[in-house]
Amino acid sequence: MTKKRDLASVSPAETEVLRIVWERGEATVGEVVDTLPPERDITYATVQTLLRRLEKKGYLKHDTKGKAHVFSAAAQKEEVIARTVKDFLDRLFAGDAVPLVHHLARHGKIDAQDLERLKKLVDED
Repeated sequence: MTKKRDLASVSPAETEVLRIVWERGEATVGEVVDTLPPERDITYATVQTLLRRLEKKGYLKHDTKGKAHVFSAAAQKEEVIARTVKDFLDRLFAGDAVPLVHHLARHGKIDAQDLERLKKLVDED
């Protein structure tokens, strides 16, 4: 498993590809291409490049099955999300989540039902 501090940031396109591999558990280049929404219009070669970059950054690994490279997670989704959210909070909100939640509520990204779910999470801890 790759150490969290070794992981470089990922681009939006890399994130989209990484999410597909996480959801599938493992995927070939062709399977990622087939999973992407048709309107994305990303070529096989571009997806292959994105997968290789993610592997080089430590997010993915691959095994060879026949002639195909099958990519799978080298970094767990929960670890990546936790690190990314912490970095985001630190950079934009000095580590304080309240202004972020306030922004999300003010701009319609969190509703009353979401707040109730958050309250239950806080009460569980």
